[in-house]
Amino acid sequence: MNTTITYEFPLNERIRVFIRLEQLFHQFGHFSAGSSVADKRAAISALLDIMSIFRRNDLKSEVLKELDRNTKTLAKIANSQGVDSTKLDTILAELAQISKNLYAVTGKIGLNIMESDLFQSITQRSSIPGGTCSFDLPEYHHWLEQDDALSRKDLELWSGPFNDIRIAIDLILNLIRTSNSATQEIAVAGFFQFTPDRNQNFQLLKVSLDKSLPCFAEISGGKHRCTIRFMVPPEDDKRPTQSPNDIPFELTCCLF
Repeated sequence: MNTTITYEFPLNERIRVFIRLEQLFHQFGHFSAGSSVADKRAAISALLDIMSIFRRNDLKSEVLKELDRNTKTLAKIANSQGVDSTKLDTILAELAQISKNLYAVTGKIGLNIMESDLFQSITQRSSIPGGTCSFDLPEYHHWLEQDDALSRKDLELWSGPFNDIRIAIDLILNLIRTSNSATQEIAVAGFFQFTPDRNQNFQLLKVSLDKSLPCFAEISGGKHRCTIRFMVPPEDDKRPTQSPNDIPFELTCCLF
C-alpha cells in the first residue's frame, strides 16, 4: 500500500496542459469502462473537457516539439558511461514511432467527433447546467440506456483520434517524473523556500510526504524561486492555516 501522497507543480504552461490532459484521459478511461448511466455521463463529460483543451491549444505541435527535444536529449547521453543502452534504444524507438504517428495525422485532431449529430447535440447542451436531461436530449437519454457494448463502441470511436496524443503525453510525463532523484527536506514551521539551479531546465516539482501527516502541500513560484507551504485543513469553514510543525518531505526537481 502506498503510504505517501505526492503533489506536483508544473513550471511551464506546456507541462501544465499535459498534466491536465493526463488527468482527463484517466477519468475518461475509468468511467468509459463502467456500465451505469452515471459512468457514461462522466465519460462524456471528460471527453468534452478534452475537446475543449484541444480547441484552445495546438496540442499536436506542442507534443511533437517535446518529443523532438526528448529525442535529442537522450541521443546526447547514448554513449555515456552507466547508461542502459538497451533500455535507451527502446525509449528512442517509442519516441520515433509516436512522432511518426502524429506527423501522419492530418487536419485538426478530434474534429471528426463533431460529425456525430448526437455528440454535437450533447456539446451544445452541456454548457447549460443540467442541460442534458431526458426532456432536453431524448436521443442522448436513449443512448445512455442502450447496451454497454454499443455505448463503449461509440466512446472508443469518439476518443480514438486522441489515442496517439494520450500515449505521447504518458511517455513524456513519465520521462520527466523519473528524470531525477528525490532529496530529503524539512519545512521549518511548515515553510520551505528554494531557488532552482538556473543552469538546469526544470519542468516539474514533486513534493511527497507521508499520508499520516495532517497537512497538504501548497506550492507556488516558478523557475527562479519556489515556495512550499504545508497547510492544515480547517475543522470548520475557515481558511487553511500553515502548519506550526516541522514537516519532513521529499523534493524532486524534474528536469528532463
